[in-house]
Amino acid sequence: MKDLNRYRGCLIGGAAGDALGYPVEFMKYSEIKKRFGSDGITEYVLDKGLARISDDTQMTLFTATGILHGETRGCIRGIMGDPWSYVWLSYKDWYRTQTEKYPLDGYHYSWLDDVPGLYCRRAPGNTCLSVLSVGREGSVDNPINDSKGCGGVMRVAPIGLYFGEKKHYSIEMADQIGAEAAALTHGHPLGYITAEGLVHIIALLSHNDISIEEAVSDMKNVIYNKYAQTQHEAVDVFLELIDKAIELATDKHIPSDEGIISLGEGWVAEEALAISIFCSIRYSSDFEKAIITAVNHDGDSDSTGAITGNIIGSHLGLSAIPERFIKHLEFKDLIIEIADDLFHDCRIGDYIDEKDPEWEDKYFHNKIPSGRHFK
Repeated sequence: MKDLNRYRGCLIGGAAGDALGYPVEFMKYSEIKKRFGSDGITEYVLDKGLARISDDTQMTLFTATGILHGETRGCIRGIMGDPWSYVWLSYKDWYRTQTEKYPLDGYHYSWLDDVPGLYCRRAPGNTCLSVLSVGREGSVDNPINDSKGCGGVMRVAPIGLYFGEKKHYSIEMADQIGAEAAALTHGHPLGYITAEGLVHIIALLSHNDISIEEAVSDMKNVIYNKYAQTQHEAVDVFLELIDKAIELATDKHIPSDEGIISLGEGWVAEEALAISIFCSIRYSSDFEKAIITAVNHDGDSDSTGAITGNIIGSHLGLSAIPERFIKHLEFKDLIIEIADDLFHDCRIGDYIDEKDPEWEDKYFHNKIPSGRHFK
């Protein structure tokens, strides 16, 4: 079951949590409350009228264009490589927006490189930058490093959306694509296992009428069955932390801030997902409370906000996100457009009469359609 409202909710929700948490990413919770009041940060901090996204949303968008570039190439040329190989090319283009000036010289693989506003550093992760600077990607079987930072998990939500209910791809294949996409830059088992877990949750929530707790439970079983024999230490750590998140979320006697403290700060992948699961289950029907809770703590506020927004947005859809979290969101029109592209997918090819020049511009020629501007 494909639902455009949920696709949009996932990406806008992730961007909203990211933008809410970005201004306080490196602040202690005590400092957040001192600056914003006893409830912490609850409203966007605007810069020139916009709530700025961080590298989390930037990389999420580049994940999406990588997927769609590869699939479009397959439709038009009849041949394509592994999906994560195109995501890697897209990440290399994201790296150019962090290290070069607009406009770029030479060929690029993502049309997002034609969006001037993305040429801005928003606290990008050192692991992503260092791996991309070398230009050699990692994989699950050949890890590039031993990093389990949350930079692998915070960007993979589009994989769950796109491959979660796509012909010729099982959910197991979608999960593996998520793991490989994270392993491009993060080689520790907990770096890619956690990303695979989020992809599974997003795939289930965006295509089925189930609870968040049911989606998480199914994810736990899948991760255990797949990795318990080969990565038993990482799996034990991961599942113990996820179980703790569920237990804390369902115990209403435990204050939310204390629950998050018990799970960590979110700088590493498994803690970021555990905090996001805690917030999403505790406030499964309230987008606003979920993301506000997710960003008010000592740790990586924008990443836990982004992942929580992805999860709760996939579950509730865009229609459940308060307008105040949409109105001033940076690149909201671009984010909606990419969510729509993931939903509608490529509908052109050698054996299809339908033509779509704009789609070809974006995902085959890798350039922004003429006259388009985003802010």
